[in-house]
Amino acid sequence: MRYRLLGRSGLRVSELCLGTMTFGETWGWGASFEESQKMFELFANDGGNFIDTSVNYTDGTSEEYVGRLIHSNRDYFVVASKYSLTKPNSTDPNSGNSRKNMMKSVETSLRRLNTDHLDLLYLHMWDYMTPVEEVVRGMDDLVRQGKVNYLAVSDTPDWIVAEANTLANFHGWSPFIGYQIPYSLLDRAVERAILPAARHWGMAVLPWGILEAGILTGKFLEKVSEPTRLKPAELQLSERAMKVIHELKQVADEAGRLMSQTAINWVRQRPDLQMIPILGARSEAQLQDQLEVLDWQLSPEHIQRLDAASAIDMGFPHDFLLGNRYLYGSTFDKIDDRHW
Repeated sequence: MRYRLLGRSGLRVSELCLGTMTFGETWGWGASFEESQKMFELFANDGGNFIDTSVNYTDGTSEEYVGRLIHSNRDYFVVASKYSLTKPNSTDPNSGNSRKNMMKSVETSLRRLNTDHLDLLYLHMWDYMTPVEEVVRGMDDLVRQGKVNYLAVSDTPDWIVAEANTLANFHGWSPFIGYQIPYSLLDRAVERAILPAARHWGMAVLPWGILEAGILTGKFLEKVSEPTRLKPAELQLSERAMKVIHELKQVADEAGRLMSQTAINWVRQRPDLQMIPILGARSEAQLQDQLEVLDWQLSPEHIQRLDAASAIDMGFPHDFLLGNRYLYGSTFDKIDDRHW
């Protein structure tokens, strides 16, 4: 395992992050404490120090497990948690991004994790109700109180993130240094605006859903023989998806690697971005397979083939602006150090 500076910060995190949404069986699927411990120890023994959880994961079991697992060596691990979400049947109107929920959630996370601080706090999802200033100021207060070291954002529109970081810069508040988003060969929509925003602000990108709930492992090419969270309708894959999966299988076979490993490395090797994939597994064996991505890289030819198979229509303004001769005349191809 190698280490990276997280965005524009001095925080050093492992090049892979261990996602713990599978820690706990409260939601009817996931891993027992014993299996979670095996995954945690496997990750740590490979040099992993970056752990991702949330106040709502498995109704709190995830944070409780993580707290037990990091307790003997708390300072070594970089622990990230999130606030915003609640139980679907909650009757409390004050969930979401409000300062009230923020403060309550952080105190809950600290208690479950048995720690006095979070290394990284994410806003989990944008609620379209809370003023951006309330969020940024509230999160900065947590940093000043010493309860949180760094801030990040997840599953939020790029224009909200831009406003938040602008406010932070103007007022001297703590900015978002990481951007957690869904990203995979089957879902490249974030390339239209969110990835360019992350690049512009120097934010690390922390992709989840890399294997699309197991679809990109190839197990759905044949009859599904193990439990899955996907509904039958979701297994009726589109023509584009099947094209991507078959190309992925061919590339994986040529590389002598698993389809899952190939899909993860395609994300890891995205150019001009700091990509730190969040691994999600329900067993030690699954995580072991995923960690083997550290041993190799895709060739440029294989990346090009996967790019072509999974390409999306970027639409306006990308297609309108890129290389527009009315902007650059005939010199576009002669300009070095372009930002895109």
